[in-house]
Amino acid sequence: MSRLQKILVRARRQVFSEMVGNNPSIFQGEGYDFIEMREYMPGDDIRHIDWTVTAKMQHPYIKIFREERELNVVMAAMLNGSIHFGSKKFKQDLIAELTALVSFSTLRNGDLLSSYFFADKLYEQFKPTKKLHAVQKNVQTVLDFDPIKKEADYKNMAETLYKRVRRRSLIIITADFFEIPDFRLLAKKHEVVAIIVRDRMEEAPPAFGFSSLMDPESGQSLEGDFNAKSVKSYKAKVHAHDHKLYERFRRDQIRFIKVYTDDVASVQLRRLFEGHR
Repeated sequence: MSRLQKILVRARRQVFSEMVGNNPSIFQGEGYDFIEMREYMPGDDIRHIDWTVTAKMQHPYIKIFREERELNVVMAAMLNGSIHFGSKKFKQDLIAELTALVSFSTLRNGDLLSSYFFADKLYEQFKPTKKLHAVQKNVQTVLDFDPIKKEADYKNMAETLYKRVRRRSLIIITADFFEIPDFRLLAKKHEVVAIIVRDRMEEAPPAFGFSSLMDPESGQSLEGDFNAKSVKSYKAKVHAHDHKLYERFRRDQIRFIKVYTDDVASVQLRRLFEGHR
C-alpha cells in the first residue's frame, strides 16, 4: 500500500468511524457566527463599516451579518524546505495526514472545502467543493510536492488568501512557522486557525558533535561543533521564537496548536477544535 493510500485509509477510518456519536465532526459545536465582508454601498448602515479593512483597502468595507449557513473551510499549507525533516516521520507526511483529516471531516460535515498550497509562491489552488475526490487531490499534492530550496513567503500567503477568499471562512493554516507571520488583517476578515507542525528533534537536538548539515530551504551547508553548549543556546532561541509566535497569534485572535511528528494527529485536532490547548 502506498503512502497516499495509507494516509487516506487511516484518516477516513478516524473521521468516519472513530469520530461518530455525539461528535461526528472535529468542527461540531463550534457555533461560528460568520460575517461577510463587502464594499460599502450608498444606503448601508455606516455603523457596520470595518475601519481597519477600510484603511487597508482605501475603500469603505462593511460587515454583513448572515443567518447561520454552511461552513466554508479553507485548507492552506506552507510547503517550504524546512518541512523536509523528521526523526519519526517527515513533517511533510504529517501535513499530508492533517490535510486528509481536515478534508474528510469538512466533507463529512456537509461543508465546502477549498485548498491552497504555498511555499515561495502559490503553487496550487482547488476551488470550493463537497466531493470526496478532493481529499485525494489535496493529499497527493502535499506528498508530491518538492520543498527543497523553497523558502516560506508568509506575506504572499496572507495577501493571496485575503484577496482570493471572498466569503467569510474558517481558514486552517498548516506550517512549521519558523518565521512569525502577520495574519492580522486576514484574521479580521476570517476565522483563522494555525496548526504548527514540528519534530521534537528540531526543537531539542542531541549534542552530536562536529557535523555538516544542509539547510533544506537555501541548500547551503553548515559545518560546526554541535556540542552541549551550542545545543543549549539553540534550544533557548527556539523557545524564545515560539513564545513570540504564540503571543502574536493570541494578539491577532488566532487559535493554534502544535502537532509533533510522533503525535496522534486526530487527537490533537480534536483538542484544538474543542477549545483545549
